[in-house]
Amino acid sequence: MHTPRLLLSFAALLVLAGCAGQRSGEPAPRPPAEVKAQIVRLMPAKASDRQGWANDIYAAFAAQNISPTTQNLCAVLAVAEQESTFQVDPPVPGLGKIARDEIDRRAAKVHIPGLLVSAALQVRSPNGKSYSERLDAARSEKELSGIFDDFIGMVPMGRTLFGGFNPVHTGGPMQVSIEFAEQHAKDYPYPVQGTIRHEVFTRRGGMYFGIAHLLGYPVSYREPLYRFADFNAGWYASRNAAFQNAVSRASGISLALDGDLIRYDSIMPGSTELAVRTLGKSLGMRNPTLREQLEKGKSLEFEETPLYQRVFELAEQAEGKALPRAVLPGIVLQSPKITRKLTTAWFAKRVDERYRRCMAKG
Repeated sequence: MHTPRLLLSFAALLVLAGCAGQRSGEPAPRPPAEVKAQIVRLMPAKASDRQGWANDIYAAFAAQNISPTTQNLCAVLAVAEQESTFQVDPPVPGLGKIARDEIDRRAAKVHIPGLLVSAALQVRSPNGKSYSERLDAARSEKELSGIFDDFIGMVPMGRTLFGGFNPVHTGGPMQVSIEFAEQHAKDYPYPVQGTIRHEVFTRRGGMYFGIAHLLGYPVSYREPLYRFADFNAGWYASRNAAFQNAVSRASGISLALDGDLIRYDSIMPGSTELAVRTLGKSLGMRNPTLREQLEKGKSLEFEETPLYQRVFELAEQAEGKALPRAVLPGIVLQSPKITRKLTTAWFAKRVDERYRRCMAKG
């Protein structure tokens, strides 16, 4: 008599049980083939081996448990297009001269005569060519990194000039920091042939670490524009620049909005920390407490600190209006590869344009 009702109740329980493993509001995972097909569709038509790119991008999302939403996919594709136009190891014009200038600069710094440097560069490297010949022929950062690795390891002067540290700091299709990759290599899903540095210059490694850098941290930004700025300037740089803006409004002290809240290279307080200290009495906080909370500036947790919240309260009272919680950092990009004045804001806006075009296709 009660069987139909019992069956309906049992069916309802099964449905609920099926939903229990999925968070409320989250879409069901899509089949890998569907995601890869979407990546191929969203990529520029001129990109070669789009299926190969799709495979490596999907694997990076899956390995890091990042949802391959259209927004996330377009964010990654926009950065890769801006940084390399989907070339695994993009060529850099005039790279040999850039490298030689860097060697000469470092030699002058440690007072090594130019003739001595030229003689060292004539030494035969492991591939039979002189270091000078290899520098002249270098077209990409991967090639240059290999030259420096050999030069540091084989020539005594190489270690004098570079102290064992390869001066090529970024690489791969998303131009990710090699230092970042080395710090986040614990869960890298591929067998490493050589070093993590070498992996950054591969498509799979470059995309894995680039995606980690772009999407592998939680933010409260409403617009991806600020993630793009962070990709260039460092995690939470846009959030921290907004905090610096609030500190400046509350204290009356002009600050560079660069996203750097404390000096990590010195025990001396930087300009932002000094400006925050002038607010200590109004905030009801002593210098050690201020420092402790500023040190959380590389995490989302900083937004929950009394310092962050009270500074915005003071600044908004002074201004009589709400202040932004994200600001494009005012950083001028410095690199031997850059031949004109570029900024983090310029980079973020260029990537955002590509992102919007991708979203229109998606």
